[in-house]
Amino acid sequence: MNKSELIELIAEKADISKAKAGLALDALVDGVTGSLKKKEDVTIVGFGTFTVSKRAARKGRNPATGKEITIKATTLPKFRPGKALKDAVK
Repeated sequence: MNKSELIELIAEKADISKAKAGLALDALVDGVTGSLKKKEDVTIVGFGTFTVSKRAARKGRNPATGKEITIKATTLPKFRPGKALKDAVK
């Protein structure tokens, strides 16, 4: 499912226009992104939790040359599904 298909589904389920469904989806994505930028968790009960995780710097190898390289530390988003979502997918 891509974004436009999701917008169509939201519009149909909520009985609203596709334009309003698109705005709602964009608002959700912006809200989650903004909270994660502030290092805040976002929990949607029954669906899951979005968190921010830190990955430490580490050593790696360039696969083409075999030369050892240092991979920089980074911060990245993670998603942990809730119980209801896990049960629905079984």
